[in-house]
Amino acid sequence: MKCKNCDTDLTSKYCPNCGQPNELKRIDGHYIIHEIEHVLHFERGILYTIRELITNPGQNVKNYLNENRTRLVKPIIFIVVTSLIYSLCSHFFHFQDGYVSYLDSTKSTTSEIFKWIQGHLGYSNIIIGLFIALWTKLFFGKYKYNIFEILILLCFVIGMGMLIYSVFGILQGITHFNLMQFAGIVGLIYTTWAVGQFYDKRKVSSYFKAFFAYILGMLTFALAVIIVGTLTDLIIKH
Repeated sequence: MKCKNCDTDLTSKYCPNCGQPNELKRIDGHYIIHEIEHVLHFERGILYTIRELITNPGQNVKNYLNENRTRLVKPIIFIVVTSLIYSLCSHFFHFQDGYVSYLDSTKSTTSEIFKWIQGHLGYSNIIIGLFIALWTKLFFGKYKYNIFEILILLCFVIGMGMLIYSVFGILQGITHFNLMQFAGIVGLIYTTWAVGQFYDKRKVSSYFKAFFAYILGMLTFALAVIIVGTLTDLIIKH
């Protein structure tokens, strides 16, 4: 017999190449319970990651990079899931954020790009993270971390930002008070603190550098979108 997954010759109940069982068990109550346990384990991982990123983000991300990569949820999964949580909260509680907001009545390419960003926050947050990572690398050039390791840091930090906006958005939806501007301030403070702590929490300059790296990263990202959108419109018109 051959494995149905990789076509390797089978000599036991499991494929020696890919581990696929020779015969799949039927889906029954035990299978459903097992799948639910997997989901619950994932949720506990998310909650544990959030707790660690609240209490000591800098050290925990350092541990993830240098020592143990099993304790925290994978950074790409984390930013995608937290962005999805934000999108769901925004949909059900009907709040508008100040995170990436662009209104343009002319229906330009630039406005369409920003609409795509708002509709695909999981992917766009990673792209935004690249811009912030470039400035972070520039400001913290003497440290050993490369651009990809900095991006991992920012995936965790931006993901936490999404959760901060979600909490304030839910409160705004319940109380009908405009809280999203305050959420933006809290998110900026958290980002500055987390990134500064990651590099050197004892130096005040670390927090100033983190602050300007984030602001300049967001501005250059927005500028890049505007340039691309404007050039696209010019090419189409000609």
